[in-house]
Amino acid sequence: MSLEQFGKILILFAVILLVTGILFIVFSKMIKGLGLPGLPGDIYYKRNGFTFYFPIVTCIIISLLLTLILNLVFLFFKK
Repeated sequence: MSLEQFGKILILFAVILLVTGILFIVFSKMIKGLGLPGLPGDIYYKRNGFTFYFPIVTCIIISLLLTLILNLVFLFFKK
């Protein structure tokens, strides 16, 4: 693999991370706006002014959706 190909792969991963980050921001605001808590299975811990929230189930669902979308995109461009 040449450095040029490796650079392109790094740029692709950066774009994917950027889009994922934007989706997390948008979805978190949508969920708060609807008054919905996280999905069942998300970890939420609150005690004495400390709050810890890890949306593990939400992350898994977003990961599955992005995997499906990217596989369809790569399949489309492969032809």
